[in-house]
Amino acid sequence: MGTTSITVAEDPRVLLLLRRADDALILGHRLSEWTGHAPLLEEELALANMALDLIGQARALYQEAGAVTGHTEDQLVYLRDVREWRNCLLVEQPNGDFAATIVRQVLYSAYADLFWRAACGSGDAALAAIAGKAEKECAYHLRHAAEWLVRLGDGTAESRRRAQAAVDVLWPYAGELFATDAADSVMIEAGVIPDPVTLRDGWNATIDAALARATLTRPAEGWSQSGGRVGLHSEHLGHLLAELQFLQRSHPGARW
Repeated sequence: MGTTSITVAEDPRVLLLLRRADDALILGHRLSEWTGHAPLLEEELALANMALDLIGQARALYQEAGAVTGHTEDQLVYLRDVREWRNCLLVEQPNGDFAATIVRQVLYSAYADLFWRAACGSGDAALAAIAGKAEKECAYHLRHAAEWLVRLGDGTAESRRRAQAAVDVLWPYAGELFATDAADSVMIEAGVIPDPVTLRDGWNATIDAALARATLTRPAEGWSQSGGRVGLHSEHLGHLLAELQFLQRSHPGARW
């Protein structure tokens, strides 16, 4: 027998927590898919450790959200339908080849590092505590992925072709990282989170430096993909959740 989906009452703080948690969990899940498939044993361990960092961030955020909504972290992960997820579209994109995974990681981590560093000064004590740990982890994720981007972009002709193709394909998803709505404005004005607009220059500088070292070309600015923050996702998230949620949906309340 299946189980009933939940709908979460989202005030601005809960929505903030879910957006950050969903980003981390979905990207962590994507990285975990490399287990047994990474190009090097050392890199397999690195990707798995980054996945664990992100899942740990997600757990802390879900626990904070659940303390308000009355849900456990497991319920928030396993019992929300796809339209209830608030992650950005970038993190749900498939792994593709190794170059695509690295480019996705650079684009996201360059933002997350800045966001969590600024959030260390949040007026929300719980979020500031989470930020203190998350910023250190995301700083490492960025360094690691950026070094790989250099190896790929400034490597062989084939590795450079793949890296540039990944940059071109994933670039339109990066703009959503900086989008805000009314709920974000409430949290920004309350001093809970930084205004993402103020992080854009730092992100641009980081990305431009990484692309230059990797001898890759930054795409021209243009239209950006959006919708993930309000539950409008690509088909890829539905497939991911079908796998992620299968056991709990099939055997409600199962325990090891």
